[in-house]
Amino acid sequence: MAEPNHELIDTLKQLIIQRLKLTDMTPVMIETDAPLFGEGLGLDSIDALELVLGLEKEFGVIIPDAEVGKKVFQSVRTIAQYILDQQETT
Repeated sequence: MAEPNHELIDTLKQLIIQRLKLTDMTPVMIETDAPLFGEGLGLDSIDALELVLGLEKEFGVIIPDAEVGKKVFQSVRTIAQYILDQQETT
């Protein structure tokens, strides 16, 4: 199983900033392993929907339901790993 590289992680951080209009943030400010929801980045369900759309558009990966979404959106690293896993299976 491939490990996410820095390039993919940086791309995801940029996507999060752009899709969620976090104009006062930079990719460096988003911790790769920090939680995206709750006490980490503090995202909500509307943010999650926006990220689902962004991942589908940018990477062609689909988050089929909320159960998968909960696992995928734990951190930037888990999103990156999901993208790699999906690309390997297609």
